[in-house]
Amino acid sequence: MNNVQIFDELAAEYDQWFDEHPLAYQSELQALRRYIPAKGKGIEIGVGSGKFAKPLGIAVGIEPAEGMAELAKQRGIKVFKATAEDLPFRDETHDFVLFVTTLCFVDNPWRSLREAHRILKPSGSIIIGMIDRDSPRGQAYFSMKKESPFYQYAQSYSAREVLQLVRC
Repeated sequence: MNNVQIFDELAAEYDQWFDEHPLAYQSELQALRRYIPAKGKGIEIGVGSGKFAKPLGIAVGIEPAEGMAELAKQRGIKVFKATAEDLPFRDETHDFVLFVTTLCFVDNPWRSLREAHRILKPSGSIIIGMIDRDSPRGQAYFSMKKESPFYQYAQSYSAREVLQLVRC
């Protein structure tokens, strides 16, 4: 089984985690809100269930897992079934691209970021919400990787590694 299959089959369980952990969810939303532009055309890559896109005012997302995409559609998100490595958009069409805990699940993070950059307008922004492998939270999450159906296939990255990917 791979990431897409896991998120397809266990979409409701993944989505429910945020309901069971409202403080974590709200703190993540609050942190992201600081970086989301007030205006402009944005997209969330790996939109999942739309749990972040909807309250952040992002109307469009990319999601390869059908179960997650269905939940996002129920939240009013227009979902394109695609992967981060092959975005179905023309060059320079978006003001910002959001990744929320997505890079750890993609097959090729470098290509995913290149694709995000390709669809950005010249003054656009890539916003990355991630679990830093070197942080206490990251160490806790990734130390229990084998017990989690969601994180067992995740690749952990440090903030420094992601910054290096972005700069390439």
